[in-house]
Amino acid sequence: MTNSERTLAMQTVLLPKDTNQSGTIFGGVILSLIDQAAEIPLRNINAHRSYVTVAMDSIKFISPVYVGDIITLYTSNIKVGNTSVQVTVDAVVQRRDRHGVEIPVTTSVVTYVAIGGDGKPIPVID
Repeated sequence: MTNSERTLAMQTVLLPKDTNQSGTIFGGVILSLIDQAAEIPLRNINAHRSYVTVAMDSIKFISPVYVGDIITLYTSNIKVGNTSVQVTVDAVVQRRDRHGVEIPVTTSVVTYVAIGGDGKPIPVID
């Protein structure tokens, strides 16, 4: 995937509070960031809807993430269905000693469903 096909969703520095006993960042922290990043494009589709996460495809971490790494999350391949939206999220890191070099961490497809006040699915588009 080229950079022109993806959109910057968010970027942050990972801190010691995010580490496990092995000294790497908890996978759950990265999953949370993926979920947050994937929700951002939903506002451009229909900001008046409430969405809930219903699925993340299988996630394989291909590179470790360390304290002080800058994690960047990009979104792409947004697919809008009747009541659901799928967003692909690419997570990459820049290490302190490799400024400007993006190291792939994982890619996930996150599926959301638009819900009404009763918690039941509703159309994404009015």
